[in-house]
Amino acid sequence: MEHLAAIGDLGLRAQSAIGLVAFIFTAWLFSTARARFPFFLAATTVAAQIAIALLLLYLPPAREALASLQVVVRALQAATEAGTSFVFGHLGGAEPPFEVTDPSAMFNFAFGALPLVIFFSGLSALLWHWGILKLFVRALALLLQRVFQVGGAVALSSAANTFLGQTESPLLIRPYLSKVSRPELFIIITGGFATVAGSVMAVYATILAEVDPSVLGHIIVASIISVPAAILMAQVMMPEEKGVQPTSAAAADDFGYASSMDAFMRGVTDGLGLYLNIIASLIAFTAFAALINIMLGAAPDVAGAPLSLERILGWIFMPFMWLAGVPWSEAFQAGSLMGVKTAVNELVAYVELARLPAGTFSERSFLVVVYSLCGFANFASLGIVIGGLTALAPDRRQDVIALAPRALVAGTLSTLMTGAVIGLVWTG
Repeated sequence: MEHLAAIGDLGLRAQSAIGLVAFIFTAWLFSTARARFPFFLAATTVAAQIAIALLLLYLPPAREALASLQVVVRALQAATEAGTSFVFGHLGGAEPPFEVTDPSAMFNFAFGALPLVIFFSGLSALLWHWGILKLFVRALALLLQRVFQVGGAVALSSAANTFLGQTESPLLIRPYLSKVSRPELFIIITGGFATVAGSVMAVYATILAEVDPSVLGHIIVASIISVPAAILMAQVMMPEEKGVQPTSAAAADDFGYASSMDAFMRGVTDGLGLYLNIIASLIAFTAFAALINIMLGAAPDVAGAPLSLERILGWIFMPFMWLAGVPWSEAFQAGSLMGVKTAVNELVAYVELARLPAGTFSERSFLVVVYSLCGFANFASLGIVIGGLTALAPDRRQDVIALAPRALVAGTLSTLMTGAVIGLVWTG
């Protein structure tokens, strides 16, 4: 039995390895210059992703540090609950003024889980103002410049995407947005789609904590190793013209916080906007998906079951999730989640993942799904990116509008590539 399990494990790793090649090949099919495929960059990116994943997941100090982040999540949850209990009473976590017969029914997503976005957004802004996050971003930007030979503007924005959002990261290079080349702008947009902001990482960890208490570490790793994947996918789909010099940039701080209190309050205000946007999106897109399912319900059954949006998306993304390393028997469910993430957003997909019965996915498949979902590549983000970047650089409006849909594809392929990397290296 152990021998058969080892063979099956080897087969899944080979599957993920094939997926890495397939995702890069898919990006090449969308290329604007197929004759200029960056072979060296492709090899360097795959090697870098594998090396970073192995370092963060298997080096004992790094692995212990990532596993201990669950303590951070619990502390953030407890601190946020103090605020929500004070403002929302028992809806926010305070003791109810009545006897509770079903504790699980007391959980309130809007008043219990999501307010963490507001607090963590303020905390992130404060850590940036104090230079803690800024130090990490500058170090990663320097590494990206050296390894991937990108300009300082692209490197800084890409590095910032590990913890900042799609519209916050370009703020750091606002003076250079009008100067970067079209392919460089494409990398900047793709990086935003391929990663998630620090303000929502703790929320994802809270949602998935019952399934895997150490999931925050994996979400952070996913956001980090998706950065080189985004650079590769963007450069495969839109190679730079020969002879064009990369746009350099100083590690500027364009947020302009006047003090620690100013940083915290502006972060809180930004978090409130994100909180309201998430709630509005959850209501609207969940209702829209339900409406589509109601209409599809009038159609004849397909393969012995009613047709639904989740089933259609599952069929579409099923082969992609198989290529990422999920067994065929689990690929339909994984594809459905990837479809929900693309059509709605990753938060809804993580909620659906947390609701699945135990045993739906193996440990490896669960992590491949978590990593593949970890990005802002969804249709709703198109409007956010176009609105945010055109406000920062009005003269690049036409470029942003033209590049954003292609970047959505590149960002999706980037997170799938990240999922395949985990499928390749994960040993439990």
